[in-house]
Order: sequence, then structure tokens, then C-alpha cells
Amino acid sequence: MTRTTPRVHRNLDELPADPNREDGALVRRLIADMERMTWDRVGAHVLRNADRNLQFKENGKSLATLRSHPLGEGDSAVIVAAGPSVRRQNPAEVLRTRGYCGAIIATDSGIAHCLRNGIVPHLVVSLDPHPTRIVRWFGDPGLREQDLEEDDYYRRQDLDPIFANEVQANREIIALMRKHSRQMSIALSTSTSLAVVERVIEAGMQIYWWNPMLDDPEMPDSRTRELMNMNGFPALNAGGNVGSAAWMIADAVLGKRRVALTGMDFGYYGDTPLTATQYYREAVDLVGEDRVAELFSRIYNPHVKAWFLSDPAYQWYRQCFLEMVSEAQCETYNCTEGGILFGPNVIFCSLAAFLDQVA
Repeated sequence: MTRTTPRVHRNLDELPADPNREDGALVRRLIADMERMTWDRVGAHVLRNADRNLQFKENGKSLATLRSHPLGEGDSAVIVAAGPSVRRQNPAEVLRTRGYCGAIIATDSGIAHCLRNGIVPHLVVSLDPHPTRIVRWFGDPGLREQDLEEDDYYRRQDLDPIFANEVQANREIIALMRKHSRQMSIALSTSTSLAVVERVIEAGMQIYWWNPMLDDPEMPDSRTRELMNMNGFPALNAGGNVGSAAWMIADAVLGKRRVALTGMDFGYYGDTPLTATQYYREAVDLVGEDRVAELFSRIYNPHVKAWFLSDPAYQWYRQCFLEMVSEAQCETYNCTEGGILFGPNVIFCSLAAFLDQVA
């Protein structure tokens, strides 16, 4: 018998043409199970890294000490993450030209965007336990051609254009870090890899340690409580991703009352090929290339009147964030100007409009 090649949807325009569709049964089922799936994928790395990072405990301070070290002027903060909107909105350039004096908090993935545009963040936040990828946000002095051949994570995605030439990008970030790293502090999760910890120490960044909240610390046999007892550092609800962790630090640790988000899309623009999405490889491993389009949803953003593409992981991050923001002390402004992060307790506006308010 003959065997036909499965249909593979590679762009949003090729998804089922149902204008009312947000997500199918498979997406909803995965979102509901995302916490367990995430733990299965990274849990062992988190615990192993936290245990090994005990040896570096004295190389930093507790995140709690930042409560008495105000960052930036006034009661506002801007989070600079690295979602696809950064390429279109260039928030670091806006912050520089407007002379913003409040706290600037960058995710590790946002370092290059900030430094290349003349912004030195007051604080960087790092969380992901991946053993080899995350150090490259800081510039990896040990990067080899073999590493690039084995992992297309950076060049495949819709990231900063400099990553089209990964070797040159790495050199540029190393040079920028050499110039500015000692001006930046870092809120470093105990879950981070040995490569990241050693790079941060080598760069001379002031470290503030914290534990990721893995479960309810009050539960019997809590993994979070185990980490806190082991190293004495506080636990932080990171919402599963570094952008949410940065927002939580601005609110709960720094006590900022108005916090703006940039680059926190939790999704992709409609013309993004599925192959250029962050979790594409994981999606293929989960359901196969012939069904991978079933894991992506089209979500309409009424604020910008456009459809965006998202996957179960990002939709879970969005769900977690909206739960966290409902209990926050700060006002939260999404200045990404795109993506799927909108809802109750999130004020959607441009970064310029936010800066007009806090000036």
C-alpha cells in the first residue's frame, strides 16, 4: 500500500480556519497537566543544582537583603524580558531616550538587549536550570563550534537578530559584560546551572540567592521547605518562568508599587513559523511532527486587535501570572504591546504611556 506524507502546519495561516478557535481539547488537557510535566522535565535538575550550589553560598547574599537596598528612584520598576515584541518595540531604547530613573530589572535573556541599547539594568534575574543554554545569555567564554552544531535553540527562534551569527553574538555579549557586569546585581535562583553560577562569579556580579517555590512550603515533605532548610534562602513563587520571577521580585521584595512589563509576550506574532517557537522541539517529541500544530492556539488580543500564537507552556505561564497578580500589592502594566498577557488586574498600555505616568 502507498503511504502519504502527513500534513505539517508550519505557519499560523495554515492552522484550521476557525476564527473563534482559541484552543482544542489537547491544548486544554496539557495546560491542566503542565505543572506535573514541568516537574518531570526539570525537577531533577533543580534539586541537583541547588545541592551543588551550596558550595557557592558565601559568594552572595540572601535575596531578602534587597529589601533594605532600594534599586532605582521612586516606586516604579520596568521588567525587560526577551519576548518577540522586543524586536518591534525596542523598550531599552525607549527607557534610554526618556531618561527613566526607576528600577530596571532584566531577565537573563534581556541582558543583551539592554546593554546593546545603552541601558545597564539594576538587577538581572536568572532561574532556568538548563545545564548549557542559559550561560550564553551572559556570554559563554567556553562556547565551542560543536555546541552550536548540537543545539539550534538560539538560531532557530525569533530572538534578537544578533543570534543569527551565534559566534559573533557571543563575542559581543562577552565584551558588554566585561564592561558592565560589575554594575549589575543578579537575583540568582539556586536552581541555576554550574555554568551560570561560575560565569556570574567570574563576571563580578553581586549575587542575591533565592529558592524557586516548587510546592507549598507548609505541606509535609515539601521540596521547597527542604531547599530552604538546606541553604537558608527564601523561596519565591516564580510562576514557572524568569519574567514572572522578575515581576514578583519587583513587587514582593523591592516593594515597587507600579511595575511595567516589556517583552513578556507569552506568545508569538501571527506570522511566526511554528519551527521558530521556543518549545517546538519539545512539542514534536510529545506528539510528532504531523500533529504539532494541534499544540498551538490562536488567541485574540483585543487591546491591539490582533491574533497571536501560543503553546500550552506559555498559556500555563499566563494562567499562573494572572493568579499571582490578583494578590499583588503593586499595579501591573503590560507594556509589551502584543502577546497574550492581558486580563483582570493587568493595565495594558504602551511603555511611553507608563513612563508619562511615573515621570
